[in-house]
Amino acid sequence: MTKKSISTASWGALAAGAVLVAGALVGTSVIHDHAVRGSEQLTFANSYNLNHHHNACGTALVQQQLVASDSELQLTVFPSSQLGGDAERVASLLDGDIDIDLQGSSALASVYEPIGVMDMAYVFDDPDHLFEWFDSEASQQVKDDFEEATGAKILGVWYLGDRTFSANAPVRTPEDLQGLRLRYPETPAHLASAAAVGAEPVAVAFEEVYLSLQQGLVDGQENPISLTAENSLDEVVDYVSLSRHAVGSQLIIVAGDTWERLSEQEQADLQAAISDVRAQNRQCADEDEQETMTRWKEQGTPEIIEDVDREAFMEKAHAYWEENLSPEELEVYNSIRSVK
Repeated sequence: MTKKSISTASWGALAAGAVLVAGALVGTSVIHDHAVRGSEQLTFANSYNLNHHHNACGTALVQQQLVASDSELQLTVFPSSQLGGDAERVASLLDGDIDIDLQGSSALASVYEPIGVMDMAYVFDDPDHLFEWFDSEASQQVKDDFEEATGAKILGVWYLGDRTFSANAPVRTPEDLQGLRLRYPETPAHLASAAAVGAEPVAVAFEEVYLSLQQGLVDGQENPISLTAENSLDEVVDYVSLSRHAVGSQLIIVAGDTWERLSEQEQADLQAAISDVRAQNRQCADEDEQETMTRWKEQGTPEIIEDVDREAFMEKAHAYWEENLSPEELEVYNSIRSVK
């Protein structure tokens, strides 16, 4: 089932089930009218709009699977940062005010620093490497340490897309970054990634990136292709260079108190639903990227740079990590690199 094939049924049901307060959409439950609502209702927050693959091919499919399996669980999804930005949602989940959240490891590093390594440049070779490590015994220590430090449990990981450079100049080698002012998210993991590849990071709020590019305040930015297109950033850059310098991912985390109050069957239902939709979620991400790149090629802009020397970038980044990560971060890095 692709994102397109679920849109009519899922989002039609979503629109019918939307909860409105003072005219604002504050939560949605993608449950078909004929389904029996579960007795245990959980909130599932994220920062993406309903058309993004993490909702259209993620939360919607989790909800559908729970209904199909006659689970007692019902999820109410809060998209588009309705329950706050990343930092606010992390705090709310740890306080027990949100049951489940979708978060990048760079944001979660604010409560457990070593996990931020997952968002760093060239730590993972590709999405297959991400999933192979996450499913291996090597990752279990990281998950256990995160739970011990925060009380929250990691249930799964979904693929966001490969972060890549888009700028007013092509980027084929690390030397091409010299003199380019690139917008990076202002988190320690992302800023460290800029240092690892030799980029000059500029702190700009995401909602201001378009204007900053348009006015020449920055020369480029880095994001997955789908997010670059979704936010119209392709209108204000000339080149997209396929550096694929970080495998973007989102962790699904559940509050400790929420997990403990679920029955064993409910825990199994939730874990299975989140894990089982991962392949479809990735397929939708890949399709989104391919459709965007096809459109760019047809219209001739932005120009796609495919001959990026990723090996040169990787060599530079790995040398940096081995010298600059903390001992705890280096353990996570070595764990990831041991599985490939």
